[in-house]
Amino acid sequence: MKKLSLKENDNKLLTETELELMTLLWKLGEGTVSDVLQQLPKERELAYTSVSTILRILEQKGILKTRKEGRGHVYTPQIKKSDYEIKTVKHVVERVFDGTPMALVRQLLDTTQLNEDDIKELKKLISKAGVRK
Repeated sequence: MKKLSLKENDNKLLTETELELMTLLWKLGEGTVSDVLQQLPKERELAYTSVSTILRILEQKGILKTRKEGRGHVYTPQIKKSDYEIKTVKHVVERVFDGTPMALVRQLLDTTQLNEDDIKELKKLISKAGVRK
């Protein structure tokens, strides 16, 4: 899997539906249109042709690669979910929080209910981050 850089793909994030389908493919590792359709929640009504079109668009963007298998195609993610998460967070910090990561952290702390275990884990992460610097 290649690393997704912020310069690739016009620095654009995935659309909501693209992300929905990519999340399924990240869980599957790879899959056909039918595999993706089977993983969708029952109440999510997407046509086979719609899923196929979106997966082909993701392939054109270089986010998926495909190989022919029988009459169909198998799609494989070309970026790791963690790399996309990094790209998304950087995008949000830059665009929404004026390049200030602490503003994002403050907002998360103000709007998220953290339990005692979350706070302990957060303290460990802060401590670990201080050691790396």
